Amino acid sequence: MDRYNRSKISEAKFRQLVKLFAIDLDASQIAQVAGLNRNTVNRYLTAIRQRVAEFCEQESPVFGEVEVDESYFGPRRVKGQHGRGAGCKTIVFGIFKRQGKVYTEIVPDCSRKTLQAIIRGRVGLDSVIHSDGWRGYWGLVDLGYQKHFRVNHAENEFANGRNHINGIESFWGYAKTRLARFRGMKKHLFLWHLKECEFRFNHRGQDIYKALLKIVRARPLF
Repeated sequence: MDRYNRSKISEAKFRQLVKLFAIDLDASQIAQVAGLNRNTVNRYLTAIRQRVAEFCEQESPVFGEVEVDESYFGPRRVKGQHGRGAGCKTIVFGIFKRQGKVYTEIVPDCSRKTLQAIIRGRVGLDSVIHSDGWRGYWGLVDLGYQKHFRVNHAENEFANGRNHINGIESFWGYAKTRLARFRGMKKHLFLWHLKECEFRFNHRGQDIYKALLKIVRARPLF
């Protein structure tokens, strides 16, 4: 009897499930290849994504050259609704360390108070911050960030030497393309899938299977 016995799958089956998840098969494909019940697979995948999300939240504060930006996930904008995040979209704020990792967080709005509270908690004061011209980033110098550079997208400025946010925008493109596979995703599952995107992006070029096993060994799923 092992620690994965609650759903009556063996250690070998569990490792197979994790390996198939690591190579990015969906629940239906994993169930078919592994010979497991679809509901059992879904239960395990949700639990794995929850552990991945917890792992991502434990990452240390970011130092160095950092890009910050917000993006909107969900249905297309509804006719007649305007403004940032219009159309019942989920707002996600992101921090990307150049040549490093990304961190994401679902936020209720794009106000200065909301965005700067996350930046203060996640970005070291001696960092160099790059952003667009959104007013939510105004006043970072007053908080102690002496190096804050902006690109003005409103005036079609997208890069000026090292001043750009191409890294975080690359992640947004990756995440949206990947999440488009999960049509009709339930809203309460969005965070787990978002954090999975974050985890996969941060471990690009690495052995994701081994990284996942390390996470679930540190904190078993059930």
